[in-house]
Amino acid sequence: MFSSLYVIFIHVLFYRSTVGTLLADKLGWKFYEGDDYHPEENRKKMAEGIPLTDQDRIPWLCHLHDILMREDASGQSVILACSALKKVYRCILENGEAGCQSLNNQQEEKESAPRKILFVHLAGPIELIASRLEKRRGHFMPPSLLQSQFDTLEPPCAPENFITVSLEKPVSETVSEIERHLRSLY
Repeated sequence: MFSSLYVIFIHVLFYRSTVGTLLADKLGWKFYEGDDYHPEENRKKMAEGIPLTDQDRIPWLCHLHDILMREDASGQSVILACSALKKVYRCILENGEAGCQSLNNQQEEKESAPRKILFVHLAGPIELIASRLEKRRGHFMPPSLLQSQFDTLEPPCAPENFITVSLEKPVSETVSEIERHLRSLY
């Protein structure tokens, strides 16, 4: 049905994997959890409660971009759960680091290029997300870093290809809303 499209869930640390996995299963697409590809140095920093810097994140984002390009070459559609909090991070996922030297040039290119990536901004109040994070076990990033995620967040905006979906709904409704949006595109 869909051909070589990438849905990237951004921002939320908890539900993005849950929603992403369910949607990938429903559509028959591959699912990648971006956190699985962090280098050990990043994992250690986060485990110690130290927020990542752009310098920490850029090699990781470039690696995720390479995964998307590999899947594109094979014609595979993908769902990626990733905290692409800033516009430049999303640019790297879409175009690679070299393609993002100037956001102005990148925006001009995007207007003429076909949109293969849909960013899904899973949005909700910090209190809701914090309460869910408190229940999560076995992840290297502590809930204490949530505020740094909100501080870093640059919500997607035009001309980015995105939708914003509320986390205040049940997971099944969230998945259905995203699926309806995808079906309306193709």
